[in-house]
Amino acid sequence: MTRTLRTAVAVAAALATLALAGPAQARPFDPRPGADGAGDPLFPTLGNGGYDVQRYDLSFDFTPVTYDFHAVMKIKAKATQDLSSFNLDIDSLAIDAVEVDGEKATWSVTTGRSGQELTVTPAAGLHDRRSFDVAVTYHGNGRTTPVGVPGWRYMSDGGFASAAQSSRADTFAPVNDTTMDKARWSFHLTAPKGWTAAANGTATGTRKAPGNRTTWDFRVDDPMASELLGISVDKQTKIEGRGPHGIKLRHYVPEDQVATYKPIVERTAGQIAWLEKTLGVRYPFDTYGVQIVRDGYSDALENQTLSLFGPGWFKDAATSTGYTDVMVHELTHQWFGDSVTPTTWRSAWLNEGPAVYYAALWADQRGTASMEEKMRTAYGNLDAVRKSDGPPGRPTELGGFNIYDGAAVTLYALDQRVGDHDFDALMKSWLTKHRHANADSEDFIDNAVTVTHDPSLRPFLEDWLYSEDNPPMPGHPDWK
Repeated sequence: MTRTLRTAVAVAAALATLALAGPAQARPFDPRPGADGAGDPLFPTLGNGGYDVQRYDLSFDFTPVTYDFHAVMKIKAKATQDLSSFNLDIDSLAIDAVEVDGEKATWSVTTGRSGQELTVTPAAGLHDRRSFDVAVTYHGNGRTTPVGVPGWRYMSDGGFASAAQSSRADTFAPVNDTTMDKARWSFHLTAPKGWTAAANGTATGTRKAPGNRTTWDFRVDDPMASELLGISVDKQTKIEGRGPHGIKLRHYVPEDQVATYKPIVERTAGQIAWLEKTLGVRYPFDTYGVQIVRDGYSDALENQTLSLFGPGWFKDAATSTGYTDVMVHELTHQWFGDSVTPTTWRSAWLNEGPAVYYAALWADQRGTASMEEKMRTAYGNLDAVRKSDGPPGRPTELGGFNIYDGAAVTLYALDQRVGDHDFDALMKSWLTKHRHANADSEDFIDNAVTVTHDPSLRPFLEDWLYSEDNPPMPGHPDWK
């Protein structure tokens, strides 16, 4: 037979075999409840399993002073298993109704370890890989004592700002509150005349609402973890500007303190330019800004595209520019933590370490503080912290010295080991490779080895991240 004839005979035989075998057996539909936790090592019940959120759309109508609110959260998600029911994280929200694909669903609320679980049972089971829509109508009061810690920050004029990290977005809306499930967002915030709403992302307009109220619309086009939720209603003024290559800047400050804060927020464009040059990577979003509240909040937080600051950071602004260090810290998080987000909170050093490191480099280059002295002091303190709170890559809880200064010391050691050129290259690769995605400590180690072609960096970084004792500092044998 010719080659063509032999091929035709083979194909015919294969088709005949398939015909005898009959139709392929489809996997049976086996709906089961989605998990009530995402399995985070530090927060086992935070988040949920069985689905992946694609988009959140939050309508939130807030009344200042009384703190009453009415809201609707619409969620577009995709099942990752056959689902008979699924959970959302909430805390102290009064649920009015739940619909799945436009049909009423049954629901129940139970108390969890970090908040509450909203269990939703659709009228019919959901097939694996099927997209579905959820609408949760609810109300509440921001002054209600939650099961877990509060995410609300109260302003003396009767407004609020959200500080949701790491598990408090659920005090504002039903969410899948895990870093593993990033999604796109839309916000529609409504408040009475005389008040101004702010949120993550790009402002897309305002609309009149009933009762002499206004609705502000915002859109977040890049994936965002729920812990980076940044919404507020206050007597505040928006200050607009432009950053490098046309980045839209919008800042929010107390309406009666514009003259004080305008020169401060206008430093942001230069800080973005410095970080873009230092990191070799453009700012990862299309807008940025800082929000300085009048009171009720004393920390700083990297809410995606809109970092939040308490007023205490700027009390010496008339005589010192030291406040720029914390501004650079939170801005650095837009790359490390917001764009590249840790898969679990066990890898939180990947957020805080770079933020401390590059803020220290900023101060060093401006001659206001020595990077080497800061790292030397932190190195001396880290050894004991490793034993009490865990090493940088295996913390026993969030918020400790180990994942902040200790993680920055780890990066400093890496720089000392490989040199500035390779260090800059591997950090740039990290940001580019995992842009708008999730990654963890092992991914960071893999990237360092790949970029430098140096397999010995694997045990080097494992020692720095996981050992209970400080490894020797390269280039500084005298450091103890």
